[in-house]
Amino acid sequence: MKRFGQRKSAPPAQREKNAVPLAQRLALSPEEVSALTGIGLTSTRQAINEGALPAKKHGRRLLVMRDAIGVWLDRLPDAKSADGSEAEPS
Repeated sequence: MKRFGQRKSAPPAQREKNAVPLAQRLALSPEEVSALTGIGLTSTRQAINEGALPAKKHGRRLLVMRDAIGVWLDRLPDAKSADGSEAEPS
């Protein structure tokens, strides 16, 4: 029995058929941004809330435009070691 407010979801086969590959999506969820960048979900959501990572709202969903991710990553500070020199990549 369907309750008020519940969404009817498509069958799994239809969802897979209609799914756009992640590499071709124009917008991503915060969870997908976190997975793609390796930056934690809490930090990703914090960047959205602070305005450092622009996001759009569609209903209750947050969507991050793909090009905004690169801009956000480019704006992150460079890693420095304790003596102020560039840190070596690990």
